[in-house]
Amino acid sequence: MSHTPTDEHAYVGVDEAGKGPVIGPMVVAAVRTEPARLPADVDDSKRLTPERRTEIAAALRADDAVALAVTTVDPPAIDAPASDMNTLTVRGHARAAEQIVRPGDRVVADAGDTSESRFASRLASTVDDSVDKREAMAVEAAHGADETDPVVGAASIVAKVARDARIEAIDRTYPAYESVGSGYPSDPTTRAFLRAYVGDHGDVPPHARRSWTTCADVLAAAEQSALDEF
Repeated sequence: MSHTPTDEHAYVGVDEAGKGPVIGPMVVAAVRTEPARLPADVDDSKRLTPERRTEIAAALRADDAVALAVTTVDPPAIDAPASDMNTLTVRGHARAAEQIVRPGDRVVADAGDTSESRFASRLASTVDDSVDKREAMAVEAAHGADETDPVVGAASIVAKVARDARIEAIDRTYPAYESVGSGYPSDPTTRAFLRAYVGDHGDVPPHARRSWTTCADVLAAAEQSALDEF
């Protein structure tokens, strides 16, 4: 799913949504376009209303001069013993970018590592070179790029809208519960859902990241409650 912009000033921006939640995937989006084609209010997705994010994402998808790619990193991959979020973020950025990047492109990513240069280097080396793109592209990474770079900001919006859609779909798979919430550990609705589900089933739901401390705490609390009742 992509269109190919032809303007010589087009470049690729990459960002992710859902790195920290306890429920659902991390979603990574890449956008290739020239900044002048973007709506004037493109910004970090967290600064926009859900309605405006949805409008912008739809406009980007409808524009033949904008290429989009979205990929997900699901809870089983996140929970794998040999995985870590920095590596998974690099791989997610690479998998999204390589779908739309062209030889000679500039790629700008929101740095998912404490070291911007290390993240850029790892991203460049992880992009699939089977289509002869890796050596020709220039990769940059910066903290807060979703706030300072309009194409990365557009990728942030696309990723957030896609992540929200996944959470809505996950919510529909649990009709016996009021809501899964946003999926973030700080969300009281999400924590209440996990407690209720564990109380009913004795384990966390399939869409939860069981390696997260939140899941361990909920399971431990349920076990202690059972012991107290015994």
